Amino acid sequence: MPKLANVPPHAAPAVHTASERPTTVAQFEIPYTQILGVDGNPQAELPRFAADPEELRSLYREMLVLRAFDRKAVALQRTGRLGTYAPCVGQEAVGVGIGRAMAREDVLLGTYRETGAMLARGVTMAEILLYWSGDERGMCYAGPRAPREDFPISVPIATHAPHAVGVAYAFKLRREPRVAVCVVGDGATSKGDFYEALNGAGVWQLPVVFVIVNNEWAISVPRSRQSRAQTLAQKAIAAGIPGEQIDGNDLLAVRAVLEQALDKARRGGGPHVIEMLTYRLGDHTTADDAGRYRPAAELDRRQLEDPLLRFKKLLLREGIWTEADESAAQEDGAAKVEQAVNEFLAIQTRAPQSMFEHLFAELPAALREQRDSLAGDARDE
Repeated sequence: MPKLANVPPHAAPAVHTASERPTTVAQFEIPYTQILGVDGNPQAELPRFAADPEELRSLYREMLVLRAFDRKAVALQRTGRLGTYAPCVGQEAVGVGIGRAMAREDVLLGTYRETGAMLARGVTMAEILLYWSGDERGMCYAGPRAPREDFPISVPIATHAPHAVGVAYAFKLRREPRVAVCVVGDGATSKGDFYEALNGAGVWQLPVVFVIVNNEWAISVPRSRQSRAQTLAQKAIAAGIPGEQIDGNDLLAVRAVLEQALDKARRGGGPHVIEMLTYRLGDHTTADDAGRYRPAAELDRRQLEDPLLRFKKLLLREGIWTEADESAAQEDGAAKVEQAVNEFLAIQTRAPQSMFEHLFAELPAALREQRDSLAGDARDE
């Protein structure tokens, strides 16, 4: 057998006797938070904002409007007026909680299912519908309350996680008390982009909060087949970042825990990872049929954890909501959605050749030729 040459002495493995071998060099914990039980009864002390009855009613109304919008968007896609749509039914507490916890100056980097957060941040329903119809103007955020520095919807999985690190690095460099909030799904935590972003955020101690929306399914792949990790939050540990898990169907927990993480990051306390446990009650998108891979019994069981039902039970128990309030809120929500749909349908559609805009400072010759050909075909029709 040939000998190994030029191997420095320090490269040799340490030899320990059985009694000398180190056992545990580090220990970590992943805490779990639930404030509101499935039955609507508090399981822990309520956060400060919950002391205001009108604040609670407002949060619930937002979830009701979001669900009404969700249903309408699916109906629009089924009738050919949207290209596709990613429903968020069952995940309303996550979206509304994120949007209401963030400060105005923070920046949201989300996926295609952050409709609730976008609405809470000031994006209009008409803009969201415009985006899903294939019109890039839907991501211009031109409304009066629009969060102009929030990033557009990210359809590729986890590619926006490194972008969030860049945003947070800019905040730190400029000494701005702002936070980048990066929302990813459970499937995204298996991507290299996610791990690289965590590592950078941890090394530079950046003001960024990563929210993992664990809705149990990455399209047709269940959480159990994605990772052997006990939690997805513990993936933060390798990057030296605190991680925790919360009940994502509990709006009080979502908002309270995220507010704490945002406050810590804003004060220079570094990044944080929050895994929100929820469930996708609908299809992955309107191009999907979840009935082909998801057991019906599982869906029936998870319907009982509906975040709207849970929050309504709290309001009824506190005596700050009635069935008359429910009917009025649903009617008001439906009217707002119909108004937004009318605004969307009234927007003049753009010519197909507009797809070549916003790609290059100067369009390459080959693409100019395609654009002009497409414009010529349109004139001939």
